[in-house]
Amino acid sequence: MLASIPSPASNGVQVGPFDIRYYGLCYVVAVIAAVVITGHRWAQQGGERQVAEDVALWGFPAGLIGGRLYFAITSWDEVPDEWYGVFAVWKGGLGLPGGIAAGVLVGVWRLRRLGVDVPRFMDAAAPGLLVAQAIGRVGNWFNQELFGRPTDLPWGLEIASDNRPARYLQDPTFHPTFLYEILWDLGLALALVWLGHHRRIRPPGLFALYVAGYAIFRIFMETLRVDPANEILGLRVNMWVMGIAFVAASAWFVSIQRRDDPSPGGRRRVRAA
Repeated sequence: MLASIPSPASNGVQVGPFDIRYYGLCYVVAVIAAVVITGHRWAQQGGERQVAEDVALWGFPAGLIGGRLYFAITSWDEVPDEWYGVFAVWKGGLGLPGGIAAGVLVGVWRLRRLGVDVPRFMDAAAPGLLVAQAIGRVGNWFNQELFGRPTDLPWGLEIASDNRPARYLQDPTFHPTFLYEILWDLGLALALVWLGHHRRIRPPGLFALYVAGYAIFRIFMETLRVDPANEILGLRVNMWVMGIAFVAASAWFVSIQRRDDPSPGGRRRVRAA
């Protein structure tokens, strides 16, 4: 192996009596990034930056709960045996589909309470959510989890033997699926910003494209991953969930763009910063 990506020597740091996990810190940074980006984009459309902070205060805890519930339901055999196992998010185990769904539902509820234009805000938030997901995936690198099949490519990820599945104990490097997803998320975020500037996309069309774009890539990622997963008809549960999400989001996007616009100028162009 001439080149490879090393994994971190540890997944946390001891500060006094506290064991701080890098996985959790990544999520904190991810939330801050999402709030800053969304607040900026929303302000560029004439909204108040504080709306993004308010939504995050409600949506982030909901996302954690939804993500953990999704993990517990779809990967019940991976939940730690301790009595607090279902709550042990610091050990990993957050299902992103559940986190997104719960966070969005609570966020929409909060936006309605604030009297905010929900579709436009969802479009403003989509790129920031993708950046947050990319940052969150760095936490998987620190935990040495959710990697792909063995590979001898130059960017293969080194995984300690204690973290390898039994059938791959002799394979030192694996596909860095966390890195693939980071690159995809950031690329999709840039694409959505470009579309908001250069194409007539009726809101929340950008958000629908965010869901569809993430879902189709996640299906591909599931074909690489080797972590334990429950299956339905021989396919990982996440592949079914993402397949449904892709079809639903694609149909939603088409429906949004075909909907008649009651404004005098016809379909409205929403400019996003």
